[in-house]
Amino acid sequence: MSFKSFGIYFFQWLLDGLLIGLMTGSASAFFLISLEWATDFRESHRWIIALLPMGGFLIGWTYYKIGQNSLKGNNLLLDELNAHKSPIPLRMTPLVLFGTILTHFFGGSAGREGTAVQMGGSLSDQLTKWLGLNRENRRLTLIGGVAGGFSSVFGTPLAGAIFALEWMHTGKFRPQSLFPAFWAALVADWTCELLWGVGHTEYFIPEIAAHSLPNLLWVIPAGIAFGLAGRLFAECTHFFSKVFSKNFSYPPLRPVIGGLVIAGIVWISDSTTYIGLGIPRIVEAFEQPLPWYDWLAKTGLTGFTLGAGFKGGEVTPLFFTGATLGNALSSLIPLPLALLAGMGFVGVFSGATNTPMACTVMGMELFGSEAGVFLALACGIAYVFSGKGSIYSSQDLGWKKAWFY
Repeated sequence: MSFKSFGIYFFQWLLDGLLIGLMTGSASAFFLISLEWATDFRESHRWIIALLPMGGFLIGWTYYKIGQNSLKGNNLLLDELNAHKSPIPLRMTPLVLFGTILTHFFGGSAGREGTAVQMGGSLSDQLTKWLGLNRENRRLTLIGGVAGGFSSVFGTPLAGAIFALEWMHTGKFRPQSLFPAFWAALVADWTCELLWGVGHTEYFIPEIAAHSLPNLLWVIPAGIAFGLAGRLFAECTHFFSKVFSKNFSYPPLRPVIGGLVIAGIVWISDSTTYIGLGIPRIVEAFEQPLPWYDWLAKTGLTGFTLGAGFKGGEVTPLFFTGATLGNALSSLIPLPLALLAGMGFVGVFSGATNTPMACTVMGMELFGSEAGVFLALACGIAYVFSGKGSIYSSQDLGWKKAWFY
């Protein structure tokens, strides 16, 4: 790249990345505020969970009538990165935003990453039309949008950029993607947290085990467990999606049936621990022993919720699954409870999304660099032992092999 070409590239993406970051960071701020309101209202008025089937029908009917290719969610972003068939529709932003808020408002079990990433991809891709971008610049725009959405919804700009690069460019990395991804992620994080004043949950690992050989060897069985849990999470979501698609041909009916079952489970158990984001339980996983089955309950309920057609992401439920699984393993593995919870937090995420580098960096941004060696080992082992499973059916796994599957 000549000096002139580099100058054009730099100033173009300095401006475009600024626009992408401002849009995605502002969208995430509005989303997080709305999600907090929906969660607080639901917990203060638990009778609203009985209306989950009605909320499910509203979500299903809306997507059925006007969703079109927005139904593919995150997989549409992955498909368009390579196929370039048509622009990501702007309607994806309000559809997934309000669909996710309604899911949480009425008591579904879902996350928020998928929503932020879809909003980021949808909003940023509008620049393709407004600025007349070519295919390669559109690719960079989508990567910047995903980085900005992920970064701002979790408050992890470095992990957001690496996630976009690792998730969208497995086996096909392009150096030109680096600056748009990191710049958009930083601007989005600043916009959400500094401009709009929307903060993020803090987690603490008060004790880090010594980097001795026995301690590091104990990471191996933990990492294997995290990888298998990530694979189970992905397969659970795909399984329920196929079950609902096969047995209910009318799409709006699927979340109605799913909502009836989920509301029934909450009523029988008299607990809302496993619906919504589950952040209070995640925080508890770093502080005290919890029931061993927490991770299984969240895995099943989230897979059922998303498979039925409700909207939201998978990553925060993956954090829940991983943190509570790490918590449960503390009775078997002689490592600090909070450290195991942190390793599971990012390890299961790594296994389910095939993004070990992003998950390692995310762990260090959230928990501190002191735990970096343990986090990296857990994420790497989980990545390998999750096989070719992924929560994203359109993800290109590149060279990844799994001889034991």
